Amino acid sequence: MLRFVLFCAASFAILPLSWRSLRDFRTHGFYRFFAFELLLALILLNAPLWFRHPLSLRQLAAWLCGVVSIGLAIEGFRLLRVIGRPAPTAQQGANLAFENTTTLVTVGAYRWIRHPLYASLLFLGWGAWLKQPLGLASIALVLGTTGFLFATAVAEEQENRKRFGTVYADYMRKTRRFLPFLF
Repeated sequence: MLRFVLFCAASFAILPLSWRSLRDFRTHGFYRFFAFELLLALILLNAPLWFRHPLSLRQLAAWLCGVVSIGLAIEGFRLLRVIGRPAPTAQQGANLAFENTTTLVTVGAYRWIRHPLYASLLFLGWGAWLKQPLGLASIALVLGTTGFLFATAVAEEQENRKRFGTVYADYMRKTRRFLPFLF
């Protein structure tokens, strides 16, 4: 019951951030909302198992995913703020304030991958999945999260091509979406 209440409370907090995005399925925020919801459900589903057998190989791999997730998130947000220099836009779009960058960020984590923040969520999701890798609900939630994060990245790339033009197209040819040199 507590996990259900936490899910509802967190969903209620996420909804205002995504409200404008939910009106247009072509925006990356539309898909991101569902990725957040599925990730939240996955974390809450597996929360009771987070500290069981803390030194098992599976748990250590899950914690490593968590550490990578935190590192990518910190670096991604920092670079967007410092290098991307977000600025308010005249039109009230679906983007969150930090997403309205004035400069394309191509250094740090962004030198190797286009979406460090989504990669961070992927690592968080797969780390949460490792807590109960054989549960059918856990498998469905991590695959759903991954699918929606992929759709989010694809939609955002289309938006960025419109915003930054050929500079972004060149950037896409030099980087991978989520994992350096792989994917």
